[in-house]
Amino acid sequence: MDLYRIVRHATLFACLLGLSACSEEQQQEEKAEYAIPVETVTASHGDISSFYNTTATLEAPQEATVMTRVAGLIASINVEEGMPVKQGQLLASIDAKRQQYELDRTNAEVRIIEQELQRLKKMNNQEYISADSLAKLEYNLQASVARRDLAELQVKESQIRSPIDGVIATRHVKQGNMVREFDPLFHIVSQDELHGIVYLPEQQLSQLQLGQQAMLFASHNPTTEIPADVLRISPVIDSNNGTFKVTLRVRNPEGQLKSGMFTKVAIKFDTRRNSVLVPFNVVIQQDQQQAIYVIKDNKAQRRPVILGYRQGNTVEVLDGLAPGEIVVSRGQHNLKDQALVELLIPSSLVEATAQLPVASQVSQ
Repeated sequence: MDLYRIVRHATLFACLLGLSACSEEQQQEEKAEYAIPVETVTASHGDISSFYNTTATLEAPQEATVMTRVAGLIASINVEEGMPVKQGQLLASIDAKRQQYELDRTNAEVRIIEQELQRLKKMNNQEYISADSLAKLEYNLQASVARRDLAELQVKESQIRSPIDGVIATRHVKQGNMVREFDPLFHIVSQDELHGIVYLPEQQLSQLQLGQQAMLFASHNPTTEIPADVLRISPVIDSNNGTFKVTLRVRNPEGQLKSGMFTKVAIKFDTRRNSVLVPFNVVIQQDQQQAIYVIKDNKAQRRPVILGYRQGNTVEVLDGLAPGEIVVSRGQHNLKDQALVELLIPSSLVEATAQLPVASQVSQ
């Protein structure tokens, strides 16, 4: 009987030892950490600028509405909308037969008076010629010359020419139309250089100066930066809205911008040199503060940071990070402080590597 009890107790003790060993193994497995896969970038140093973002309306600093100075029938039109023109180029012609007839008549009148004056001045008996007669002829000559010049001007103005270099924006008439004096015929704009009109709040007046750099982004190509600079700053504040007018000079040699466009504008206010820079997407918001995860010994350390200027997808770190440190750029939202991590190759690097040519092995 005693032997039976001893065997039973020994069996129970062995079972308890086995259960204890199993529970310890389970606890160790539960305590085992799993590495979280993340992608990283290296904090760099460089220059970053502060910008004021707003919108601007583009205007052509040089534009002209071409009007006729004479009435008549449109005989011909030599240009169409969208065509570039040079200053002095013939745009259209007005039938000027009446003006030409008047010019011929006044030319004949001037020649008759000139001949009469020359005849009187060559006479030997000048005492028979009254001074009043000579004076009247000279006055008549001046009046006839004025009428001739006016007729000549009207014939010249029947040839409609461009007053500036530019592009035909609008054609108001067609061939065969009857026009009156001062009717508009064409609208021409010069778009080699445009002006961007911006209205800024008065608080920004002290940070703005002539020649300050800016960048424009057109709606049809929002990724392309178009350089501009501050040309004029209005000296007065609009009391209705508290803003002042700023004119930006935008060079447009390729004609990609058009007068009347609305564009996004970024005016550069300040530039900081040799700043610590990281992509903005590495920053997370945790516990009501901004932080990033820095890799140390395959572990992610949570660092509160103070941010400065932001330019595009790049942000300046004023405090909490040093250049050259490795920062988690993808997967940081799944991390906790001191979490074990596994570094992955960035997808962009994988794609670039996949595109490299494969070297063929040369048999020897």
